[in-house]
Amino acid sequence: MGQTESRPVLVVAISSRALFDLDESHRVFEEQGIDAYHRYQIEHEDDVLQPGVAFTLVRKLLNLNTLFEKRVRVEVVLLSRNSADTGLRVFNSISHHGLDITRAAFTGGRSPFEYASVLDAHLFLSADSEDVARALNAGVAAATIAPIAGSGASGNATGEDPDQLRIAFDGDAVLFSDEAERVYRKQGLEAFEASEKAAARRPLEAGPFRCFLEVLHKMQSLSPEGTSPIRTALVTARGAPAHERVIRTLRTWGIRIDEALFLGGMDKSAFLKAFQADIFFDDQTQHVESAAQFVPAGHVPHGVANKA
Repeated sequence: MGQTESRPVLVVAISSRALFDLDESHRVFEEQGIDAYHRYQIEHEDDVLQPGVAFTLVRKLLNLNTLFEKRVRVEVVLLSRNSADTGLRVFNSISHHGLDITRAAFTGGRSPFEYASVLDAHLFLSADSEDVARALNAGVAAATIAPIAGSGASGNATGEDPDQLRIAFDGDAVLFSDEAERVYRKQGLEAFEASEKAAARRPLEAGPFRCFLEVLHKMQSLSPEGTSPIRTALVTARGAPAHERVIRTLRTWGIRIDEALFLGGMDKSAFLKAFQADIFFDDQTQHVESAAQFVPAGHVPHGVANKA
C-alpha cells in the first residue's frame, strides 16, 4: 500500500479515545455540549490522560522499531475530532507516556477517517463506529475499539513477554471474505460444512484485514522462526472439515499464522486470554463483547453479520 522503502512499513492510524481514557471529558461533551468540553480540556490540559484500551498495543507497535533495529518502520498517527486547541492535552499525554507519535490530524469535529486513506494506513482504530465503517468502505482495515469489560483488558501489558506483540484475528469477514458466512446464515451449519469441504482447494477471497496481516508477516520473516517479537493467531468458530480451506488459503497467500485455533463453535474468550492477545479482531459484536472481558478487542463492521 504505497510502500517505497525496501524495509516493511506499517502505518497505524488511531483516535484519541482509543489511545487514552477520555470517558470523563467525553461525558462532559455529551451532557454539556461543545463549549463546556472545550473549557474542560483547556482547564485540564496539564492533567495526564490515563491509558485507553489500545494503549499497550500502540506502545508495543512502536517498540517494534527498536526490537527490529530499524529493519522495519512502524508509524502511529493520531486522528482526532478535537481541535488543535483541545487536542493539546492529548499531545501532552503522548509526551508524558514517552510515545513516539509525531504526526496528528485534529479535525475540529469533522470525521477524520479520510486521512486514514491519505496516510496509506494499514489499520485504523477508533471508538467511533461510524468513522470505522466509512474507513472500511474506503478500503482501510478498521475496527471499533470495544470498551474495557474486565480487569484483564486493561491498558497495561499482562503477557509473559512484555515486548512481544500478540494479535489475534477471526477468519470469515475479517481475514477472509464473508462468502462462507453467507452460506452458513442462509442454509445452516450442515450446508456450510459441505460447501467448504467441496471448495477446500479453492482459496477464499481476501477480507479487509489481509493486507495488515501481510505486513505483519513480512516483519516476522525478518526473524528466525520462533524468535519474532510479533505473534499472530487465527481464532475461528470453524471446525473440521471447514478448516482445510482456511489453511490452504493462507498457504496460497504465502502467509504464516503462528497459531490457528479451530474452535467448532466454542466461546473464544478463554482461548484469547490464554493467548494473551494485545488485540482481537472479529466481525460479530457478541464475540467482541465476550473477548473484551479479558483482552482488548475491536469490532470489524464488515460482511453479512453486520447487514441491517
